[in-house]
Amino acid sequence: MSGASVLYDVPGPKAKARNRIYTVVGSLAVLAVVGYVVLRLFQTGELEPEKWNIFNNAGVRTSIRDGILTTLGVFAVAAVLSLLLGVLLAVARLSDHKPVRWLATGYIELFRAVPLLITIYVVWVLLLTNRDALGLTGHQPQFWALVIGLTLYNGSVQAEVLRAGINSVPKGQQEAAYALGLRKTQVMVTVLMPQAVRAMLPTIISQLVVTLKDTSLGYIITFEELLYSARLMAGNIIVNGDAVYVPVIIVTGTIYVAMCLALTALATWIERRGRRARTGIGIVEVGDVGTAAAVTAAVGVGMTADGSADSTN
Repeated sequence: MSGASVLYDVPGPKAKARNRIYTVVGSLAVLAVVGYVVLRLFQTGELEPEKWNIFNNAGVRTSIRDGILTTLGVFAVAAVLSLLLGVLLAVARLSDHKPVRWLATGYIELFRAVPLLITIYVVWVLLLTNRDALGLTGHQPQFWALVIGLTLYNGSVQAEVLRAGINSVPKGQQEAAYALGLRKTQVMVTVLMPQAVRAMLPTIISQLVVTLKDTSLGYIITFEELLYSARLMAGNIIVNGDAVYVPVIIVTGTIYVAMCLALTALATWIERRGRRARTGIGIVEVGDVGTAAAVTAAVGVGMTADGSADSTN
């Protein structure tokens, strides 16, 4: 009996018919909700061309562009730092030295429990207080407060993801590496960590998507990322006596969705490319001395003239 049959029962004719009915009913319900929302927006005047025409203004497009670039800049720095911190914490939590393991565990549990917004705000206050000593000017305190806050939180989450990936590697591979004379650092870098990253890549990317979305918390500390720029536009632009909150929210939300989908697509491409890169030694047909000699030479074992293996190398 296969694992799939244990975890999932293949639906019969009646179940398939019910599933089709549920699909149709659910789709109609979703369409009804969407239609109601669009109707309400039309009735309240939120779909008037004048309100959507603001996006043809050069200043509005520039503000949105600057917000996107700032958001991506914060995300890029925070993503790299959180991954590096996650690797260090994962290795430290698996350390044979108890003090190192306890410190890493305490750090991970602390920053996973503290709300990210509080972490960002505390770091921001500390940077503002010591701005002159640190040589920070302009919006640098907000930038680094957001980056450090995202790094502290997401680094602890990525550490647990990587630790789970390392523990999922079969113990026999680690024992074989030690039997070959590799040190623990070499085993971690060349055997365990690459397989952990490959196994947990979907989860790592999912957390990076969370990191991208969490950059929107920068508006709390007046950092001019995409959400803060959208908030300023929605509050300052008046059309027909009304603020343009709904158009700005819809456009900004669409941009966030597009960036997250692009990141997910990139991760999917990397994962598929990694799967195609897996190679191995092909099966050698019996009696094919030439092919057998080539394969054996590739693995470092000599061949005699009659095709038998010679292990004197």
